[in-house]
Amino acid sequence: MRVLPIVMLTLAAVTVQGQATRLENLHGKTILVFTPHPDDDVFGAGGTIALLNRNQNKLYIAIYTNDDKGSYDLKMTSQELARIRKAEEEVSESLLGTPKENIMWMGYDDGMLEYAPQPKLVEEATAIIRRIRPDVLLSVDPGEWYERWHKTDHRMAAFNTIDAVRAAEFWLYFPNQRLQQGLQPYRVPEMYFFYPSPQEANYYVNIDSVAELKFDAAAKQVSQFEPAVNQYRSDWEPADLAKAKANMRKQQPRKDGHYVEAFRYAMSFVEY
Repeated sequence: MRVLPIVMLTLAAVTVQGQATRLENLHGKTILVFTPHPDDDVFGAGGTIALLNRNQNKLYIAIYTNDDKGSYDLKMTSQELARIRKAEEEVSESLLGTPKENIMWMGYDDGMLEYAPQPKLVEEATAIIRRIRPDVLLSVDPGEWYERWHKTDHRMAAFNTIDAVRAAEFWLYFPNQRLQQGLQPYRVPEMYFFYPSPQEANYYVNIDSVAELKFDAAAKQVSQFEPAVNQYRSDWEPADLAKAKANMRKQQPRKDGHYVEAFRYAMSFVEY
């Protein structure tokens, strides 16, 4: 479900060591995005996703939950909300250039990811990594400062993804994937974590050229916003849409007067 920044990021230029090509300049690569809910990919990295798609990269989105609980509408059901959120996500990502067939639904209920069977959850994410074999992986930041206060699905998705990155390297984790499915071990070369804590963000993507596209894509997630989150409706009143987009523009982080998306860049997991 949609989250709003608690504070505007304090943005400072940080040199990232070891990076061959800037993320937004990649061409012809395979990119895998793990997201807790069908919207966090758009709100956290939608501009970057649009730029990567424009550059003829192949984007895959792996969504942990169906986001079937986040509504105040007393007439809403979990089954209907899951259907709505799935349709909204597909429309949002299509605006950003991601084909519907590249969206993978892991199918967990909203708020229940922390209680999913272990190590089944890690095994599922590991299989996705070994199958897609991404040149770059994007996910929610598992950094401690952020996860201390954030909600359960974000916390669990962040930790589970980085655990899967580690497991994917070593074939003795889930060896059945190699022996029965032909999925070979794989080391993820580069990782970018969105929703970073301000003091740990070390990479910024200028999204000026796609900012309005990102806001348009985010606005397709009608059920995440007022008034639809309180009493569901499938479309916007013009005044409500204008207000929502104005709020997005206000909340979108800026650096040197430009719209940016902030990440924490890493080339490997911590091995100790």
